[in-house]
Amino acid sequence: MTEIGEDALSGLAPLLRVRPQLDDVCRFGGTWAAVHEPEPAGQAYFHIITHGRAILQRPGDASLPVEAGDILLLPRGTAHTMRGPDLSAQASLPVLVHNQGSLRFKTSLGVEPEVELLCGRLRFEVAPQNLIVSALPDLLVLRVGEQPLSVRFHPLLVGIREELAEERAGALAIAENLASALFMLMLRTHLEGSAPTDGLLRLLGQRITAQAVLAMVRDPVRAWTLDDLAAVAAASRATLVRAFRKAAGVPPLEFLSELRLGLARHRLRTASASLDEIAAEAGYQSPGAFSRAFLRKYGVRPGRVRQEALSPGPD
Repeated sequence: MTEIGEDALSGLAPLLRVRPQLDDVCRFGGTWAAVHEPEPAGQAYFHIITHGRAILQRPGDASLPVEAGDILLLPRGTAHTMRGPDLSAQASLPVLVHNQGSLRFKTSLGVEPEVELLCGRLRFEVAPQNLIVSALPDLLVLRVGEQPLSVRFHPLLVGIREELAEERAGALAIAENLASALFMLMLRTHLEGSAPTDGLLRLLGQRITAQAVLAMVRDPVRAWTLDDLAAVAAASRATLVRAFRKAAGVPPLEFLSELRLGLARHRLRTASASLDEIAAEAGYQSPGAFSRAFLRKYGVRPGRVRQEALSPGPD
């Protein structure tokens, strides 16, 4: 089990800028299936099973049974289907949809509901290719019914469900704030309980490197020097370099370069800023230097990424 150095996760939390959006309260019975198409970069799917049992199906993966108390997170918004436990059943029963503001309540017609799911999305507002998101697997599953997880997660689950059930003023906003706290707990539980195989996780697992990483993430445009980072980490330059190489295989300033390029790639895909502005934001003195560094890292020029982002998708 890895420990997150000097509460690095709290330092990263505001930088993740996660905005939860609850979409559906699903109360299904009989034969049912809910298909979820791929989401754009920077958006994740989550499902909270509050009652009954279901099956998660993803292309190329074995079916995964889930039950009440399970929380599913698909950080990259990959395509999947949630369905009833009977995999041999084919035709789904009709569903009644009732809208309450931006929230949809879906209920199977003609049968008693056997399962309840809370379904939504998390929107990551900084580069999904970087930081925590890139270190996560394609699917996270938390079994909240298992001790000691239930002690911390169960009150949040109950709170979300009660707010949505009572339909009181502000219920959706409260439920989404609870969902945000739920995500951070999921993230912490995963980071603390997983082997730190990813370079970022190893960097966050040590006090020295965690402090330097947080400083760079908070201000990636700053002209950081090795002396600056060593001072932030309260370590010598040699100690900091050794720690970075051991944890991530790169020295601190190379990590900074990769961080800047990743953030720039996200800006190219999602922002209207010019290439010159994005180059400056990434800490490069000239668009040419930025373009060459981007090409070395990703194998394409920044302009191509911008063109692909602006091109309309297939009808």
